[in-house]
Amino acid sequence: MPTMDGEVTVADMTSGVRPGPEQPPSTRIDPSVPHPARRYDYWLGGKDNFAADRRSGDAVAAAYPAIRTTVIENRRFMRRATRYLAATAGLRQFLDIGTGIPTSPNMHEVAQEIAPGSRVAYVDNDPIVLAHARALLTSAPQGATAYVDADLRDPERILGHPDVRATIDLDRPVGLMLVAILHFLTDADDPYGITRRLVEALPSGSHVVISHATTDLVPREVAATAAPVTTTSMIDMAFRTRDEFAAFFDGLELVSPGITPVTEWRPDVPPEHRTSVAQASMYAAVARKP
Repeated sequence: MPTMDGEVTVADMTSGVRPGPEQPPSTRIDPSVPHPARRYDYWLGGKDNFAADRRSGDAVAAAYPAIRTTVIENRRFMRRATRYLAATAGLRQFLDIGTGIPTSPNMHEVAQEIAPGSRVAYVDNDPIVLAHARALLTSAPQGATAYVDADLRDPERILGHPDVRATIDLDRPVGLMLVAILHFLTDADDPYGITRRLVEALPSGSHVVISHATTDLVPREVAATAAPVTTTSMIDMAFRTRDEFAAFFDGLELVSPGITPVTEWRPDVPPEHRTSVAQASMYAAVARKP
């Protein structure tokens, strides 16, 4: 597992400093360019973001005021899906790609509360997430966590990374978490091919968890602003339809209730207390590899 010799601050990361001799391109942070993980942190009320991230976040919020509710509901879905994988599906290994800046409870905390021996490999390409790797690497003593600096667009680096290999046994079922990340891949990035490559590397009994932004669930006038706002926010996003979302699960067995709005996947609150689907316009699903 990777280790860190000392506390790393946001200032350290903006000046290009990080532990160890290797400096992947993602550590050369440009505070003038927004990043999805930092913008997400801003929407959640965090402090690990820059003016560019806040401007980008505000541009999205101006067109879609419910964005903060959406990201909160997405986190809640992640936790419900993790509990399902650990408690019902019996998984003890997790590969979480697009981790984001830690927000407690983190995924490994949810899994290890159910099964202390759970092992989690986190992957993200933002050096601010690296700065918080201590929180991600604080595992229950029976389990293990690792953090890998890599991009979803490079599945071979992720699958072959020594820290992933040291943490996860790819001969045993794995929970692959692609939560609120695939909508940052345009069709030119080949998101379906990337997802397929990751799933192909996993054995039978593995599960895939995906949530994805859509305009299907919002009023037409709100949907019409979605594409233009990706330009003003400086972060590309692909809002996919239900059928396009379903294509990520080709060859897999959807777990009940199948594809639903993110608030409706095995909700743990009664209907009268749930956020409306238009206020959290994302699809969500969990599927098993046969």
